[in-house]
Amino acid sequence: MHRRQFLAASLAASALAVTHDAGAQAPAPAKREFYQIRRYSLVSGPQARLTETYLSEALIPALSRMGMGPIGAFRLDFGPETPTFEVLIPSPSLEALAGLDLTLNKNDEFLKAADPFFSAPASAPAFQRVEYSLLAAFEGWPRLTPPASSATKGKRLFQMRTYESPSYKDHVRKVEMFHSGEFQIFLDAGCHLVFFGDTLVGQRMPNLTYMLSFEDLAALDAGWDKFRNAPAWKKLSSDPRYAFEPIVSNITNLILAPLAASQL
Repeated sequence: MHRRQFLAASLAASALAVTHDAGAQAPAPAKREFYQIRRYSLVSGPQARLTETYLSEALIPALSRMGMGPIGAFRLDFGPETPTFEVLIPSPSLEALAGLDLTLNKNDEFLKAADPFFSAPASAPAFQRVEYSLLAAFEGWPRLTPPASSATKGKRLFQMRTYESPSYKDHVRKVEMFHSGEFQIFLDAGCHLVFFGDTLVGQRMPNLTYMLSFEDLAALDAGWDKFRNAPAWKKLSSDPRYAFEPIVSNITNLILAPLAASQL
């Protein structure tokens, strides 16, 4: 499949799902955003501190000057590979995110601040690997919604979940489920919804990623207990339209703590 056709097919997944919307209380209608997620795999010690300094003193300030934000920067507390930093970058423009590194590398202020990170020697690299993915916000949840505690740097944690599907048909059905009541079930369970994104470019596709926020692990556990026991969820998940086969084949579940420089 040609790249343009592939992107169009991926964008269509969340668009098609809206036609089955069951009245979920999403934010006011708005043009949907796009997201870039950066995952920095690290080595414990000075290299991790160098990467955190790069995020706080170079990358996040540069993105803010470009009008992007709020930027999320997180430490992985629970997940398959630690230490890891996750960076969430929202933008109204897919093109701006796709060409972001090219743009940054023309910015003298950014390059000066980023020099210690970029110049780290092979014997002590700032990170092991970095992976990027590009996502389109769901039509039914078109914009990132920070928790109120982000503004005050209050107590908070974030949960980022990725659902892989065995086929594109199953992926479209799973996106559709969110628009058919799953948003509202999360809200009724006391979960704060941060973003929902359909992956356009990334690994292990087709998949979607979304983020929730809670005050602490106890609130996270309580929210999921309410969600899974909600009559509305039991009815939705048993609907033959979604229960005809396992439409999610793998789930990646990450618990994230905001770094000091995070705007989320």
